[in-house]
Amino acid sequence: MAVEKQIPSGGEAVLRFEDLSFNFGENKPILKETNFVVRKGTKLTLMGPNGSGKSTLFSLITKERKPEEGRILIGQGLNVAIAKQFIPHDEWSMTVREFLEKPFPEKIYDIDKRAKLMFETLKLYVELDSPIRKLSGGQKGRLLIAQALIQKPDILLLDEPTNNLDKAGVELLTNFMKNYPGTVIVISHDEAFLNSFTHGVLYINTQNFKVEQYIGNYYKVVEDIKRQVEREQRANSQLEKEIQENKDKVNFFAHKGGKMRKLAAKLKEEAEEMEENKVDVRKEDRTIRPFAIETQEDIGSVIVKFNSVEVLHNGKPVKRDVSIELRKGDKLHIIGPNGIGKTTLLEKIANRKEKGVEVQDGINIGYYRQDFSTLDFDKSSYEELAKVLKKLDDQLLRKTAASMLLGSEQLKAKIGLLSEGQKGLLMFAYLRLLKPGLLILDEPTNHINFRHIPVIAEALKNYAGPMIIVSHVDEFVKDIGVTETLDLGKL
Repeated sequence: MAVEKQIPSGGEAVLRFEDLSFNFGENKPILKETNFVVRKGTKLTLMGPNGSGKSTLFSLITKERKPEEGRILIGQGLNVAIAKQFIPHDEWSMTVREFLEKPFPEKIYDIDKRAKLMFETLKLYVELDSPIRKLSGGQKGRLLIAQALIQKPDILLLDEPTNNLDKAGVELLTNFMKNYPGTVIVISHDEAFLNSFTHGVLYINTQNFKVEQYIGNYYKVVEDIKRQVEREQRANSQLEKEIQENKDKVNFFAHKGGKMRKLAAKLKEEAEEMEENKVDVRKEDRTIRPFAIETQEDIGSVIVKFNSVEVLHNGKPVKRDVSIELRKGDKLHIIGPNGIGKTTLLEKIANRKEKGVEVQDGINIGYYRQDFSTLDFDKSSYEELAKVLKKLDDQLLRKTAASMLLGSEQLKAKIGLLSEGQKGLLMFAYLRLLKPGLLILDEPTNHINFRHIPVIAEALKNYAGPMIIVSHVDEFVKDIGVTETLDLGKL
């Protein structure tokens, strides 16, 4: 049983939201006159449904965005730093050193010394002159954290920091966070990671657009929120029952005339008052409905044949012989340490450019890339999904998207404006419409709400075609029913 962590007593307020309101575009409120306080030394989880504005709230704290009303007060002289979810593609041409220097307004002359110390802490083994595009997903993840920590922040913001880390990386970050003395606010779907160090939760309520504060470890707070929602639902059910009873009486007495008609009018007023007293129950993160990814018809027997693969040793590509054949129902799990070349290998196979891996001609490859760069961020979700269909079927497209919690608002929006979690669900909608003969999945649980993961695992388990997957989530891998493992680190 987890021991509840004590919030540092007597901590001064280092961050305060006062009557703050912010809209993300027209008719999309994120926060309305919200107030909360963060005290020195506290470590908090920021929670809320996909698309509720968690990353947007971070951008308000860092002053990347400005509120419409209200203000944010940060303690005098305090420094805020953020480790974002990913490094944008337009920054991949930068060197590691240039990326570390980017947040500083002035030249930092000891950046190499700072980087060396930070890289030792995070076990990040990269050269400062290396371009970012040559780094693995895991190395980019550690570099994002290094960029934030190298600024020596008083308030540290972490946006999905475990997404691109392997098991060793998550364990390293967990231990680091337990001992970190500063103030931290973290967004993550990794429950065990969060529960290991957080003192409480900031929860974005998408019904009233306020930020609610809860004290206690992560599991306790989630249970508290669940119980509160259940209480609200029970209160509403009782009111609904009483309202219906009054409406029945109104209908009965309204036709009686005289005093009975007056009684009917009074009962009608009471029913309307009870309607107003109903609690506006929050829309908790809904779970996606069970779904299936259909397989391309008439695919042959051996769909993928591995003769050799290219891996990275000390940053240099090395060819290694392997002998693997994938048929219908086979699920190959590719593992290995960060920086060994897992993502690069998947990308080459998906683009049919890995010379030692043969994919049967005519096979539709469904490729889930962890940074979603196979999607056109300037197109709407509707346009991108419509590309998959040989003949546009509006009803099928909307039904598929809706089952992944993507309504008309998300379908109209440019993909670049969706949250990372929504992009992930969009990718699964895309794969369903594609009906692939081969699935290639690179960390498909990254950014995905933990409530959705068992549903996705069940869909992948039942997928009838062959699958190649990279994932550091052991339980997820177990649930999908992997049939073979290729450890690149042992080649």
